[in-house]
Amino acid sequence: YNLAISRSVDNDSVKMLVVDSIVDIVYFIDIIFNFHTSFVSNTGEVITNEQKIRSHYLKSGFVIDMMACLPYDAVNAFSSNSSSYTEIFSILKVMRLFRLGRVARSIHRFLESSFALLLLMLSFYLIVCHWFACAWFVIGQDDLKNGVMYGWLSTLGNKTGQEFTVFVSENGTVVTGGPPTGSMYVTALYFTMTCMTSIGFGNVAADTDHEKAFALCMMIISSLLYAAIFGHVTTIIHNMTLATAKYHEMLDGVREFMILNEVPRNLMERVTDYIVSKWTNTKGVEQDKVLSICPKDMRADICVHLNRKVFNGHPAFRLASDGCLRSLATNFKMTHCAPGDFIIRKGESITELCF
Repeated sequence: YNLAISRSVDNDSVKMLVVDSIVDIVYFIDIIFNFHTSFVSNTGEVITNEQKIRSHYLKSGFVIDMMACLPYDAVNAFSSNSSSYTEIFSILKVMRLFRLGRVARSIHRFLESSFALLLLMLSFYLIVCHWFACAWFVIGQDDLKNGVMYGWLSTLGNKTGQEFTVFVSENGTVVTGGPPTGSMYVTALYFTMTCMTSIGFGNVAADTDHEKAFALCMMIISSLLYAAIFGHVTTIIHNMTLATAKYHEMLDGVREFMILNEVPRNLMERVTDYIVSKWTNTKGVEQDKVLSICPKDMRADICVHLNRKVFNGHPAFRLASDGCLRSLATNFKMTHCAPGDFIIRKGESITELCF
């Protein structure tokens, strides 16, 4: 935004300048934290030595972070020679984009959550829309400076009754007047989002050659981006309802089986109550499948935790050692029973102990 739109203290950008200054302070605090944050070496070892941490950070991302936190906005706002220094500082501010890779790696551990991944996808889509809107704004400004008065900015000025005035001075072409900066940015963002999600509505259109070329490139990129992001969004939403769909599919299959084999109604209700009760307690997660993934020692710890009520409440296990409890826990089998169901009936042979 700051690279596309030149701002000074004369316009309504004081609030934005304060926000940018706060962001710069946050970046500076993050630099201090990075000097004390451990990292993982190439061998997989977690480095906690402060001297090695400082050396690693100075060699890796310190230069980019320092250039990203310098107060370019304040310098630009109060600079008298905006034609030279403003462009240089605005270009240096783009260094912040190099931090996106590290940010993506930092939040990678949160991507296991479907909601977090969905939020990340939508945020990335909005960021790309913002970048395209800034580029669209720059193209409109360049067309005005080149004397092209039928671009999207000129059309917006005519519609709002706030037309632009272009005149040539010793310092070059100067553009004055026009709608407020916020209105121009919102219009640019509206155009880019309509082009990225559809073919646009025509009220903001590309008229000049530069605008048409940019619109073609944007539609090509956005078509791929739209397919990739919203394809993932569809998969995420499907996975969020996958467990519920699996439950209803199983329940429908059991009911169809009961009807096909003419099972008595009371028995059918017992089976249905059992399935509903078991699903409520397990959410469709298979305990044996989860335990088979874990190593032996971890599997024993999980089994002890799952059977802790039996070990703590039954007198037979009060004097047992930890090793004995771990061995017993791995051989315990947890069986779910519906409320009111029989565990063992009189006259049945017993081949196992129940606790």
